[in-house]
Amino acid sequence: MPVFHGSIHYSDMKSKQLEMPGIYLRPGKEVPVQRFHPWVFSGAIHHMEGTPLDGDLVRVFDRNKACLGVGHFHHGSIAVRLLAFEDADPTEPAFWVSKIERALQKRVAAGLVSRSDTNCFRLVHGEGDELSGLIVDCYSDTAVLQCHSIGMHRQRELIAMAILEACAGMIVRVYDKSKEALPGNYAATCTNQYLQGGAGADGTIVSEFGIRFQVDWVTGQKTGFFLDQRENRKLLERYVPGKTVLNTFCYTGGFSCYALRAGARLVHSVDVSAKAMLLTEQNAALNEPYTGEHQGFTADVLRFFKERDEVYDVVVVDPPAFAKNMNKRHNAVQGYKRLNAAALQHVAPGGIMFTFSCSQVVDRELFYHTIAAAALEVGRPVSVLHHLTQGPDHPVSMFHPEGAYLKGLVLYVE
Repeated sequence: MPVFHGSIHYSDMKSKQLEMPGIYLRPGKEVPVQRFHPWVFSGAIHHMEGTPLDGDLVRVFDRNKACLGVGHFHHGSIAVRLLAFEDADPTEPAFWVSKIERALQKRVAAGLVSRSDTNCFRLVHGEGDELSGLIVDCYSDTAVLQCHSIGMHRQRELIAMAILEACAGMIVRVYDKSKEALPGNYAATCTNQYLQGGAGADGTIVSEFGIRFQVDWVTGQKTGFFLDQRENRKLLERYVPGKTVLNTFCYTGGFSCYALRAGARLVHSVDVSAKAMLLTEQNAALNEPYTGEHQGFTADVLRFFKERDEVYDVVVVDPPAFAKNMNKRHNAVQGYKRLNAAALQHVAPGGIMFTFSCSQVVDRELFYHTIAAAALEVGRPVSVLHHLTQGPDHPVSMFHPEGAYLKGLVLYVE
């Protein structure tokens, strides 16, 4: 049997599984689980057998003591994140290999694996792959995992081994980038590190539909790149040939590079981060030659809108999440309204605006009405050309609609 970091042996982990605490649900609260919703809320719990700690594996039972599934426990609103809707053993390596293989097959079905023009994709998308609390992004031959729960992080070694086995011949190293995503006190004890394959280059150049991007998974945001906008970046190419384009909150310049390749006459990229602007400039240079002109601005986006008078044929508004929880939803909506009202004033008559929200607590309908309110405020007729969402490597479980976090609209502005 393999020996894991910290001298944790498989036999030790299996003995812990046999002592799994039990979570018993109140009458009627078993229904969401029976319908494959992966979260058990604290208010649904009738009682517990044992005293589970944050990150412990637990079994979930209905009032008749029938096992509904197995998951990770955490004190808080979401008390259990289910990994299986049956009595399973997540201490078994085979459990994780099966999960990763199933996730990989979805990406194969979506045509994202073994492409000549694309070598980066999301391999695991949390609840969309029945692995609540886990994200895995693949950049060429490196998989970067990010655990959002203590329980998932404690099983990172099994996960890393499973990735190498399920993706044999494709992935040779696994890097853990979880520290920034974990609860504070626990995160303070963690270190981002290579789990398998040894330390390789701390970044690489990837290809997305033939466009090249530098990815730094060690110091970059999230896992190093935002893969969820792939199809939306591709769609932008339809609207920009010969046009002037403004890409706000550009990060590494994804939309900017697509616009330049498609023949935009002028592209302005804006981000408050000087590091992001440097990456944008480097990525633009990676994709030369192109016929248009590119210029970057390190600036707060709202201030940029306020201080400049230019109008553009195409404007992209792709801000970071404005709200992480329901308590901040109202402020987030007001922020989206102000931002989009300002952006609409910089779209030329007959121009196009791509606008997005990645705030999970701002649902699609609320986002739509927020953008409508912004258009009313500035007094411009606006039509919706496309409703956008995340790419197919960010699948959404039919039983967990909360996973559809990315909302986008393509607008025609008169």
